[in-house]
Amino acid sequence: MPRYDYRCRACGSTFEVSRPMINASDPATCPAGHDDTVKLLSTVAVTGTSRGGAPAPPPSAGGCCGGGCCS
Repeated sequence: MPRYDYRCRACGSTFEVSRPMINASDPATCPAGHDDTVKLLSTVAVTGTSRGGAPAPPPSAGGCCGGGCCS
């Protein structure tokens, strides 16, 4: 079940709420009982290794912004 981060505008505490995605936009009450909360933007970190495929090509010095053709 996804977790959503919220911040209470009344007391400034930050807290998490676990709920189904269908309820993601529902209001949340902070642990101190305040209703004036705002949902924070969450970031997702994906880590791991890739299996198969070719490695990414090295950066090139070509092109207008990398090759020195801009004046």
